[in-house]
Formats: sequence, structure tokens, C-alpha cells
Amino acid sequence: MIEPPVWTDDQLESARSKAIAAFSKERLEEPLEDYLEAFDEYQGHIEVVLEATVDLTELETAALDVLSDPRLLEAFRYLAGPPISEDDLKVLADARSLTRSTLEQTPDLVLRLIGVVRQVLDRRRFAWVVEGREPTEAERNAAILASAALMAVSRTQTRRRTLGKNQQEELVKVALRDLGFIEVASRAIRTISHAPAPGEFCGESLLGTRKGDIIVRLWDDRVMPIECKVSNSSTNSVKRLNNDAAVKATSWKTDFGLRQVVPSAVLSGVYKLHNLREAQERGLVLFWAHDLVPLTDWIKSTKS
Repeated sequence: MIEPPVWTDDQLESARSKAIAAFSKERLEEPLEDYLEAFDEYQGHIEVVLEATVDLTELETAALDVLSDPRLLEAFRYLAGPPISEDDLKVLADARSLTRSTLEQTPDLVLRLIGVVRQVLDRRRFAWVVEGREPTEAERNAAILASAALMAVSRTQTRRRTLGKNQQEELVKVALRDLGFIEVASRAIRTISHAPAPGEFCGESLLGTRKGDIIVRLWDDRVMPIECKVSNSSTNSVKRLNNDAAVKATSWKTDFGLRQVVPSAVLSGVYKLHNLREAQERGLVLFWAHDLVPLTDWIKSTKS
């Protein structure tokens, strides 16, 4: 069997620099319109919440309408400092569901939800609520703009991560198809026999006890799980690469054996050299989204 590539520090540094350059170019060319559209949308939602609740002084009166509208519920969660996720809000308010019917049938739940947000209300943005007075026009406008900005930034960052990962996965799939591989249905792969056949691959699937983004069956019968990782900072790279992909690599090798699987990752964005080195030492084979030739060349080599 042909062993996968192991890169030197110089090779990793060169690829890392090119990835950072590609990341910077993409960010600089990213359209501002996405953020501005999100800002305008969320500004409207915050304004509706403040109007419906008389600048948050009558939350109980309008709570049902606010909490049962997904758009206004999101704005409601962003009244907190820092904002609360929907999952956290459910836990803190002991709520199994936030549907309108549930809220109508359990008035106590509505009061608990209001109580949670009141307890963690952002005292800088909504100082008038804490001080028990009406807001000045300047205070109200500032609170609306600050809240809309928080929400728009969050949406833009989430969209970046989702689009980046999806685009990366599609790039890899296109490269595999160009090699003659056929995409088959995703499945739970408990043993090697459950994996796609040689020359096939599938999208996100459970491999052993952990999910892999793309599962490839190489021509020599080995299974190659490929993780697609996008990192927007060197700090974030630890989470994406070392605490996720490299941990999966160890798990897969334990589950299936050192000679049966080739855990790998296709990377884009910003990574520290020592994190790349550590991931490679832990058994993860590294490739780069800006240059998939090494990946496709190695996969082709398994046919011989």
C-alpha cells in the first residue's frame, strides 16, 4: 500500500501562507451588501419588539406575540448581554418547546422566559429599563442600532462558516468525480464492509462512532474519511483541527485499525504551523482547498 504524504515544516509553512493569502483575498472581496441587508432586517425586528413592549416596560403584555414569532424571538434573545442562544434559553427557562400553542397553554413558561431575559438584560444598551425610566430618543436609537449590529454580525459569521464548509465539500466532491469516483448514499458505517465500494464516496456519514464529512473508498480498499475545515483565525484553528479532526483521526484508527483507514483533512483559512504539525503527528493527513492536486494525485496512486 502506498503511504499518504507527510509534509515537512517548510512545505506546511508554504501551504499555510498561501491559504492565508487566499483567505484574505476572499474576505476583502466579500460583498458588504450581505451585512447591510441583515442589519436593515434586524433593525426592523428590534424596533417591533420595542414598540410592542413599550420600550421593554410591558414585556408581559406583548410576550406571547413576541415569543411565538421566530423573527421577534431572535431579537428578544439578543436583548441579553451577551445574547442567549435558543437552546440556552430553553434550558434556563425549563422549556421543552417555544411554539405558540405551548406558550398559550403554559402562562408560567412565558413568565419564566421573560424573567430569564430580564435577569441578563444588557444594562448598557437598555439602561433606562434598569433605572426605571423612559428612554431618551438618543438612547433608544443607539440601542436599536447596537442590537441590529450584533445580530447582523452573528448572521454574517454563521453564513461565512456554512458557505465556506459547503463550498469546500463541493470542491472535494467535484475533484473526486473528475477522478471517476461515484457518489453514493450516506450511511452508518459500523464496519469496513458497510463503507462505499472502491471507487465510490458518500457525503456526511457516521464512521464508527464519529461523523466524517466525506467518506471515500480508495482503489486499494482502504477507507479515507475527509474532514473539510475552514478556520478564520489561528486561535480557531485549534478547535477546528486539533480538537476535532485530529481527535476523529485517533478514534477512527482505534475503531478500524491503522491499515484500514486514512483520516485526512482539507483545510482553508488561517492555521498555526505548530497546530498543523501536531495534527499530522497524530495521524491526520493534510491537504489544502487552494490546491487539491496533491490530494487527487495521491488518490490516483492507490489504483496502482
